[in-house]
Amino acid sequence: MDRDEIERWLDELRTEHRDLDEVIRHLIETRHSDTMRIQRLKKRKLKLKDTIARLESELIPDLDA
Repeated sequence: MDRDEIERWLDELRTEHRDLDEVIRHLIETRHSDTMRIQRLKKRKLKLKDTIARLESELIPDLDA
C-alpha cells in the first residue's frame, strides 16, 4: 500500500470514527435502552482508533540510529 492509499484510508476511518462518536453520544443522551448496541458501537470505535494509530505509525519513516 502506498502513502496516498494509506492517507485516503485514514481519512475514511477518521470520518467513521467521528460518526460513531456522534451516534454513541446521541444514544446515551436519549437514554437508548439497547445497551448492547451501544457497547458494540464503542467496541467498533475502539478498533477503528487502533487501526488509525497503526496506519499513522506506518506513515512515520523509520529512522536508523
